[in-house]
Amino acid sequence: MIDLSQSEPFASGGNRFCYRHPEQPEICVKVMRPGRTAELLGRAPWYKTWRGQSYFDDNLRELEGYNQRVITTGRDGLWLHLPRWYGMQETSLGPAAVTDMILESDGHPAPTLRQYLNKYGLTPEIRTSLREFSEWLLEYEVLTKNLIAHNLVLQKQQGKVQVYLIDGLGCSTFLALPKISSYFAKRYIRRRIERMWLRVEWEISDKEIPWRKYEAEGLRR
Repeated sequence: MIDLSQSEPFASGGNRFCYRHPEQPEICVKVMRPGRTAELLGRAPWYKTWRGQSYFDDNLRELEGYNQRVITTGRDGLWLHLPRWYGMQETSLGPAAVTDMILESDGHPAPTLRQYLNKYGLTPEIRTSLREFSEWLLEYEVLTKNLIAHNLVLQKQQGKVQVYLIDGLGCSTFLALPKISSYFAKRYIRRRIERMWLRVEWEISDKEIPWRKYEAEGLRR
């Protein structure tokens, strides 16, 4: 069991706390916030409640995302833009999803795309890195949910920036066609990439237009 009793999270989201492994600081340990799944279930519309609390557990959703067919093949190049997955493990704070940490050369967690955009804007270097990431998604047919800026981190490698997806693996469609058909997978991924670029545009804008409205207007262009 991983003992997190003396650890503080280095990051947190709406649903999970992220810790560095106390004995292996290059490993990331993600734990659900206490009571969060029950809270999400209680706030969910009626047509989602039949799935139970497990549906709202981000760790189980991440496990499902890593278990998608294209990742379990172990094909060379899969980890160019994904942290390696070490499964679900028990901790002193409950079950955790365990992956590699994406680190800077000084050992600190790599910055998110949002942090970078807020500081530097969309530089040519990052535009190129996002294009390479998009090409990788299509080549390997990796299914993701919407690609938002705080779920992408940037690691400097040998003079270039590598984009990593640290959260949001999986398929958000009701029908499973992208999971079983290459044609539908690529269609699905292209839509996710289109939304990613819209999100980048919005992140570097003045944000006077709320994201949902900006997204809807952008998709109608």
